[in-house]
Amino acid sequence: MGNKNKTISFRVNEGAFEALRDIAEERDISLSAVFRDYVDTLVAHDGQVRVIPEAELESTGEGGESFPPKIEVPKSFVREHERLELETEHLREQLEEHKRYVNYLREQLDDGDDEVIHLEDLDGEPDEPSFRLG
Repeated sequence: MGNKNKTISFRVNEGAFEALRDIAEERDISLSAVFRDYVDTLVAHDGQVRVIPEAELESTGEGGESFPPKIEVPKSFVREHERLELETEHLREQLEEHKRYVNYLREQLDDGDDEVIHLEDLDGEPDEPSFRLG
């Protein structure tokens, strides 16, 4: 049996929602990524997660590190990620263009029944002289 993702849905009041959105913007991630991070942390620590005030965060880091840990990412990785995002956007635009074209062709096919010409009709009478090109 494969590892399938499941969707969790719940409600929060407007104030909590705004606070969560601010956290997501501060970290430059999506709101759903904030929830995934929290659920991953909760599961990894067997449900034992506690809230620590920001003032205490600086002193909780081991070896003088602050929390959450910060990681340096090479510029080439960031550039490649941006390039792939642009390429993805371009491919989505092309896909939409092709879908529109296929729909256009289907409409033309549905509307164009009276435009059919059979090759037998172009042959003419049997007593007419035939010509050969070549």
